[in-house]
Amino acid sequence: MEISRATTDVSTVHRLPQVSARLSLPAVRRRLAGAAAGRRLSIGVKLVLSYLLIIIIAVIVFIVVGTQLVGRLILSEAQASVTNALNTAREILYGRLNDVHDVVRLTADRFFLRNALLSGRIEEAAAELARVARSEGLDFLTVTDAAGRVLLRTSNPGVTGDYRNHDPLLAAARMRKVPVAAVSVMAGADLRLESPLLADLAYIRFVPTPRARPRPETEETAGMVLETVAPILDARGGPIGFLYGGVLLNRNYEIVDKVKETVFQGLRYGGRDVGTATIFLDDLRIATNVPNADGSRAVGTRIAADVYRRVVEEGQRWTSRAFVVNNWYIAAYEPIRTLDDRIIGILYVGVLEGKYVAIRRRTIAAFMVISLTGGLLSMAVSYYISRRVSAGIGRMTQAAREMAQGKLDVRVAVRSNDELQDLAEAFNAMASSLQQRDARLREYAQSRIRESERLAITGQLAAGVAHELNNPLQGILAYAHMLLEKVPPDDPLRPALQKIAAQADRSREIIQGLLDFARPRPPQMRPANLNSILQECLALVEHQAMFHNVRLIRNLQPDLPAAVVDPAQLQQVFMNIIVNAAEAMDGAGTLIATTRFEPVSRMIHVAISDTGRGIRPEDLERVFDPFFSTKPSGQGVGLGLAISYRIVQEHRGTISVQSEVGRGTTFTVSLPAGQEA
Repeated sequence: MEISRATTDVSTVHRLPQVSARLSLPAVRRRLAGAAAGRRLSIGVKLVLSYLLIIIIAVIVFIVVGTQLVGRLILSEAQASVTNALNTAREILYGRLNDVHDVVRLTADRFFLRNALLSGRIEEAAAELARVARSEGLDFLTVTDAAGRVLLRTSNPGVTGDYRNHDPLLAAARMRKVPVAAVSVMAGADLRLESPLLADLAYIRFVPTPRARPRPETEETAGMVLETVAPILDARGGPIGFLYGGVLLNRNYEIVDKVKETVFQGLRYGGRDVGTATIFLDDLRIATNVPNADGSRAVGTRIAADVYRRVVEEGQRWTSRAFVVNNWYIAAYEPIRTLDDRIIGILYVGVLEGKYVAIRRRTIAAFMVISLTGGLLSMAVSYYISRRVSAGIGRMTQAAREMAQGKLDVRVAVRSNDELQDLAEAFNAMASSLQQRDARLREYAQSRIRESERLAITGQLAAGVAHELNNPLQGILAYAHMLLEKVPPDDPLRPALQKIAAQADRSREIIQGLLDFARPRPPQMRPANLNSILQECLALVEHQAMFHNVRLIRNLQPDLPAAVVDPAQLQQVFMNIIVNAAEAMDGAGTLIATTRFEPVSRMIHVAISDTGRGIRPEDLERVFDPFFSTKPSGQGVGLGLAISYRIVQEHRGTISVQSEVGRGTTFTVSLPAGQEA
């Protein structure tokens, strides 16, 4: 049962909203019913979906970032491995050069060669020099005199007498008087002088190669050699001749195969050797174990133009992914330099990319399996957690529905030792409090209903009695005034007659107030300006005796919008407040009338303030009750503010009061403006 329907008494209507606002069960029911009617997801489903979204995002991030990191790490590891292999290849290449250097240097220092030169019988040293060349794997070993004229060639004994002064290593050895070793390029004609076989080995026809730089030549006749020149000194340290020897690298697979065996140890992948090594003369492969499509060595193919530009032209080491002949490799290149630091070729080491691609794929696959497995396990755990949480919430939701249906003895049992348990305990405490409050409100409502019925009967009886008394009272009042007109002023009966007339007037006012309160007339609504209504009220009272010492201040907003009201009833409201204010100031003080419009709420506020005695706090809640008055006995009926309260409510407005004892009181009437009324 709604308490607001239990009474028609003004004081009850004024007080009960404060109580009913605390427990609005119908509103709770409507909200729960509306929520249940709409389609929605349970908290458990929302939790599962939230966890699922988080897990999916996390798994995707892990997979994407992880695969990128794995790919970069594997590529970095491959590049580091190739770089180490290139370092090993350089050591092998220059180690072989050091071997040639040691052989030539030691042979040049031998006694038999010095004696043969000094005696002019160099042919006596030919056999020993040939043996040294064969045993040490030298492709050529030649003796010249101090002027650089060839005296003996072990690889081509019949050709002598030419000069080798154009050899930069011989010039360096002559100047330094010490053995000099370096990688150098020997022209095809010089190779043919040393041995026609060497010239044939050095000759390589270019094989068309994709991505190679444009080049007009179609063949190569020069050879790259590991060469050493050592001076042959006499007893005083002066050069009497030079011994030079070397190894031709064109089609010499000893070094590149040794690199492959040393670094990669015959490792194969997909039927192919994993590692490869190459020696380039300029951009031409002259010694390599990189295979062609038919499995043969790719001698005669050329390096890609971008690699050539970086390594030969810019002189930089280059390590990256590269297409070599017919496959992709993780490759490392570095320049090969002569004695005078001129770049004449490239040393290369590469590893099949397919091996690392396979490793990358297997690693990424394992990473994805781990990530997905972790995601599924996380989903299972999240589902379990969400079920535990949603179960308690579901019990509380069901209990709330039952409570909304009026079952206030429902309770929820949750033992989760967390905030959910605190919420359940708070819900149980609230249910107990609501149950107790419902019992108190039911008892209060029943008492107010009984009181309202009694007041309604009393009001009907009072209205009937007032109506019946009004006619004889009018007669009494009329005859009293007639007697006063006939009795002389000095007649001793005149004071008594005056008292009769005054009391009859007061009785008539009381009866009229009862009639107005019991049978109010409906308001006649029309647009009106509240400033004008208030001005009329102030104009009516400002010349009365009780306002002679009252200062009237008007703070009226000039652009106040119109309100749809009954001007006569609003005038009655304002007159009640103004007269009460004058009586509270005992006819002396300041009365301030203020109007203002609030655009946001579209409300017009009329405030009437006085500087009177004020109202005690305990009386503020009763000022709108019928028959309540703070005036001395016999000076007020106590219906003026009650009637004013009812009139303002009928205008869909509010009336409020603020007061401080000894400082004054302010009554504020708020009415909707324009169409809001």
